[in-house]
Amino acid sequence: MLFNSYLFWVFFMLVLAVYRLLPHRAQNVWLLVASYVFYGSWDWRFLSLIWISTLVDFIVAQRVHDVTSETARRRWLWLSMATNLGLLGVFKYCDFFLSELVQLGDMVGISMPVRLLSVALPVGISFYTFQTMSYTIDVYRRRITPSRDLPNFALYVCYFPQLVAGPIERYERLMPQIEQPRKFSTGCFQEGLYHVLIGLMKKIVIADNMAPIVNAVFDMPADEITGPECLVAVYAFAFQIYGDFSGYSSIAQGVSKWLGIDLMFNFRMPYFATSPSDFWRRWHISLSQWLRDYLYIPLGGNRGGEFATYRNLMLTMLLGGLWHGAAMTFVAWGLFHGLILCLYRPVERGLQVMVDRNGLVRFVATVIMFHLVCFSWLLFRAQNMSQAIEMSRMMLLDFDGWAAVMSGPATAPLFWSAFAMILFFALPVTAYEWWVERRGKMLSLLSVRWPVRAAFYTYLVFMMWIFPPPTASVFIYFQF
Repeated sequence: MLFNSYLFWVFFMLVLAVYRLLPHRAQNVWLLVASYVFYGSWDWRFLSLIWISTLVDFIVAQRVHDVTSETARRRWLWLSMATNLGLLGVFKYCDFFLSELVQLGDMVGISMPVRLLSVALPVGISFYTFQTMSYTIDVYRRRITPSRDLPNFALYVCYFPQLVAGPIERYERLMPQIEQPRKFSTGCFQEGLYHVLIGLMKKIVIADNMAPIVNAVFDMPADEITGPECLVAVYAFAFQIYGDFSGYSSIAQGVSKWLGIDLMFNFRMPYFATSPSDFWRRWHISLSQWLRDYLYIPLGGNRGGEFATYRNLMLTMLLGGLWHGAAMTFVAWGLFHGLILCLYRPVERGLQVMVDRNGLVRFVATVIMFHLVCFSWLLFRAQNMSQAIEMSRMMLLDFDGWAAVMSGPATAPLFWSAFAMILFFALPVTAYEWWVERRGKMLSLLSVRWPVRAAFYTYLVFMMWIFPPPTASVFIYFQF
């Protein structure tokens, strides 16, 4: 049930119509039922995994809070970690590590009769697993008190707008909104409309129109594509994944606003970042904060000297890459981001001072950071490491391909048509986000006069109506 499908909006209108007629407690039960129906529409069998995580963490958190023995508290916490990571390991990583083990055995001449599980990956398992893990860890740290209300806690785990692709909401932020009666206002409707329209625009017009370019190039044999075509495909994927993922997050915020629930911003104009740490304060914010609070800081953070700090950064980003998927390309993606975080670290404070003082420095730093991120997207999107290496080589060394581009559209039609599509679909929203960046407020549009907003909304609807994609695509982050 995709956010960009008519089926979802029929489902949501039904949910909303009944929801507004119910008292608070019944609203929560209704949302819980709707969330299970929403997730079950993908595959009913995987509801059992959510129920296991919900029940285990509901019980474990209370035991962690109630027992006085520190040893017993740790044992209960490890039960939660073992359950959640065990489910994640079996369904997401088991086949990956087994296949790598077989390849390692082949390299040293040892035959390993290993049988892969070949199980389907439950949609959104990484998101709700990290959400429930943060809850039990925070109870263990005595930052929060555990829930004693199973239906409310179950709703916290599986709240459908953010269930399958985030944001990864913390208990102390989402749970009070579930427990307390919700208020509705015209402001909630207006903000929800803004989030939904711009989210649908990013998904339908930008992401799904970039997808054919990306798929065409990445699916071609290496000897049939040129270096410039590789580059334009990487640019297209940069806007595809941003439009796809930030579009999902925006729609989730919008429908939640109409339900009286406030979800966090998961993106803040990430392609205007001037450094790696600035990028991770803007991209997939809920994951980067999770990795910081539950992995980087427990590893030691920036305590213990420079070597320990660099080690912790690399380990954190390595595991962040593995969180995205069980493949060497994701490992390389995480390690690359860890590497540039380490390389920027000694100069980042001075760079930030120059960026704040000089617009030209800001522009150059932004362009450099954008291209570093684009290279990481090549690692992220490549089907394997061989393809990533070959495409990188071609972008740098395919002099004939670049000569053809310089000769004009007639000699490099794919490059120039793809580049024109990127400018046409992505440039207007990029310009709008630059305006938001300059204003410094994510909801700046809601403070301007209504005719300006109406014109902007008209443009969004017009683009979705006139330029629908050839085929609708599943949200990229559903696979994680």
